[in-house]
Amino acid sequence: MAKAPDINNGISKKDREKIAEGLSVLLADTYTLYLQTHNFHWNVTGPMFQTLHLMFETQYNELALAVDLVAERIRALGFPAPGTYAEFSKLSSISEVVGKPPADEMIRILVEGQEAVVRTARKIFPLVDKASDEPTADLLTQRMQIHEKTAWMLRSLLEK
Repeated sequence: MAKAPDINNGISKKDREKIAEGLSVLLADTYTLYLQTHNFHWNVTGPMFQTLHLMFETQYNELALAVDLVAERIRALGFPAPGTYAEFSKLSSISEVVGKPPADEMIRILVEGQEAVVRTARKIFPLVDKASDEPTADLLTQRMQIHEKTAWMLRSLLEK
């Protein structure tokens, strides 16, 4: 079998590697947030059960699609995507939640997680801009928009 040609998309290998490293953190954060949200979907209780159960389901389904988009962008840049709990645990800026917090604390934790993903995406932008990597910039912009909106919606549930 012939060797695959080198990637020649106008972005240096060094820049592609740095972008892929940043996207790997984004992938880990997104997957960790997915797992938290799914956990809370299963375990939420209280007067807002139905609302939160359905909201969390919508959110974890969106996150499940997002992890695929981020991982595929890493692959398109020519690098392997992390895909194990061990790798995600080392890379993620989001801490694992121990126990089953009450519903209002679940919401607070998810707001923090959504905003952590935004911060991670934002950190990658300077390198993406410098490398003129428009596909990654587009992905990051879309992810930030979704996570900021979700954080706002969750935060609204906590307002008195």
